[in-house]
Amino acid sequence: MEPRFQRRKEQLLAGCQVPPTLFRGGIGRLEEFAVPFAAALPSPESRRHTRTYLAGLLSDVERKNAESIAYRYDLDRQVLQRFIGEVDWDQDPLIGELTRQVAGAIGRADAVLVFDPSAFPKKGTASVGVQRQWCGRLGKVENCQVGVFLGYVGDAEHALVDFRLYLPKEWAKDRTRRKRAGVPKEVKYRTRHELALEMLQSRGGALPHGWVAGDDEMGRPAWFRRRLAEDEERYLLAVPSNTTIRDLEAEPPPYGGHGRRPTVPFRGARAWCAALPGGAWTKLTVRDGEKGPLEVEIIARRVESKVDRRVVGFEETLVVVRFEDGGVVKHDFYLSNAACDTPLSEFARVVKAAHRVEECLKRSKSEAGLGEYQVRNWRGWHHHMALSLIATWFLAVEARRGKKAGPGAECAAGADGPGADPAPGQRLRRAEPGGAGANAPAGAKRVGAVLPLQGT
Repeated sequence: MEPRFQRRKEQLLAGCQVPPTLFRGGIGRLEEFAVPFAAALPSPESRRHTRTYLAGLLSDVERKNAESIAYRYDLDRQVLQRFIGEVDWDQDPLIGELTRQVAGAIGRADAVLVFDPSAFPKKGTASVGVQRQWCGRLGKVENCQVGVFLGYVGDAEHALVDFRLYLPKEWAKDRTRRKRAGVPKEVKYRTRHELALEMLQSRGGALPHGWVAGDDEMGRPAWFRRRLAEDEERYLLAVPSNTTIRDLEAEPPPYGGHGRRPTVPFRGARAWCAALPGGAWTKLTVRDGEKGPLEVEIIARRVESKVDRRVVGFEETLVVVRFEDGGVVKHDFYLSNAACDTPLSEFARVVKAAHRVEECLKRSKSEAGLGEYQVRNWRGWHHHMALSLIATWFLAVEARRGKKAGPGAECAAGADGPGADPAPGQRLRRAEPGGAGANAPAGAKRVGAVLPLQGT
């Protein structure tokens, strides 16, 4: 190995350690879990690399990419990098297996499918799909890639089940950049909403569900909501507070006897909300996984939304949730094609489901390396995302196992769990409780945090 790569390897391994709790069955569970996913790949070598990469994503390696994972298991980094970024294997069968498992484990007829765009900040202009665009993680327009993710929320459990890379128009029409990044010829420009519909068509039939949800980026276009309604999907989509609506249940101004009879005027949703009497709201108690019980106020009303100055939209149900956050009263606005007399508790449940997928994305980024890839091309991005979603599902499977086994069960997950499993035939350095890695410098701290086996 070249000296510079040997030094890099030593730097990466210095922060790695495996706690004793790993040896309580996690290795075997990860091996067993990986079997149906690896079976979808054509060669023994690719199946072996799949198991290794999954183990690395679930380990306490500081940066969960092909280079770090290869060094973690004393493998040739170029071999694993080629497997992720160059080798032509189809991730779709793996996502199909993930979908099948999720449906079988947590599927419910009233489950919620959630669309959630997520940004990955990047430097430079070479990474596929990168450009200056809104980055929710940073709260501003920044140079980033954007993936549109499909989440599935059952009762108290949830998972990410599919994804699409958003390719901006500038990229879609630039032949040179497409070629360098390996964008397939058949890939055309698609809006984020079209990518969401594509995933719904691909996975929706295999995932029992009663609702479709999403943030205000997803809910803003009227055509998207209408398309979901035409496809007989029941939706509850967040919309901006300045969405123009007309209250169909309000009394119109009195008729003066001349000209056209007056109608209820259109107004912004926030202004409409501010004019409501205090007694119009219904109080509900919902449970947020991280913050405990949360009391909210909610109202539902039949409305028409205005698409633009000339076009009036179709009849929908406006749902507003009012809550206190840090001493500040906030309002979240949603439009739905569900009947206005739908129980308010049901609307609140679906709202909560959308937040569950945000939690799932955070968990995937923090515990399964979702955003830690070091690939620039189309193939590498999709390979890494697929394996990261599968690794995140393994964390959920372990959490379910921990719940069923009860307190004191010998179960590990996250940084202290089976993700630290070595590749077959590789030695594993065992760390003492509370200590840093054997080769770590004095005073070094653990890289990965303990992930408690608690579903959110």
